[in-house]
Amino acid sequence: MAISLRRVLSARNLALLRTSFRSSDLSYTCSSNSNPCNFVSETSLFGTNRECSNRLGFDFLRESRRGFAKGRKSKDSDGGNTVEVVPDIGPSVKATAVSQMEAATVALSRELSKLRTGRASAGMLDHIIVETSGVKMPLSRVAVVSVIDSQTLSVTPYDPDAIKELEKAIVSSPLGINPQVDGQRLIAAIPPLTKEHMQAMCKVVAKSSEDVKQSIRRARQKALDMIKKASSNIPKDDAKRLEKEVDELTKKFVKSAEDMCKAKEKEITSG
Repeated sequence: MAISLRRVLSARNLALLRTSFRSSDLSYTCSSNSNPCNFVSETSLFGTNRECSNRLGFDFLRESRRGFAKGRKSKDSDGGNTVEVVPDIGPSVKATAVSQMEAATVALSRELSKLRTGRASAGMLDHIIVETSGVKMPLSRVAVVSVIDSQTLSVTPYDPDAIKELEKAIVSSPLGINPQVDGQRLIAAIPPLTKEHMQAMCKVVAKSSEDVKQSIRRARQKALDMIKKASSNIPKDDAKRLEKEVDELTKKFVKSAEDMCKAKEKEITSG
């Protein structure tokens, strides 16, 4: 009797509990405006009905795909507004051109210093190569050259034992100088230039002038080629302005080379 009574009470409680859950689920489902499921046929104790769950899953996927499509469109539209940054090649082009033109003028200065004039100069022996102990070195690394007067040079070797090799190297040079040993140094008298020698030296200067001008013009052409290669990435006005600046640099270095050669010719003819 007691067992039967307990079973009846348990079944009654379960029925009441099921009714309570059904009522609460129905009220929540129908009152929620965001829930796309408008039809509920049965609610169980462990969840909503299968039809509503499927409807919710389908709507979720649809919204997700819509959001992804919107995001991709927004990305594409943003890409159309991207501003491309154009690099400024002007400084690098001009720096390269200046470096090459300066190297040409330095080489010219070195060549002109090798030419003998009627006046003594400390640098006129620098290009002479001296061989000591089987090693060939420029004279400037073997001895100290100083000017005694406008017609005389003093050559003092760092190693007194190398004075014979030093004398031989100076005599063998095309300068026409015959130094004399004076203790631990050499005294080199600079003979006056003949008219024929002056004319020959002036021709060498003119040839050196043309060579350096060609080197400067080659540097100019390389710079213009760099500008032309990058013309598709820079505005046309900027390209024209940069070409004009390169031409101005070319004129500047050509004039500098011409002035150096004119000064050397004057030094030769007045000696």
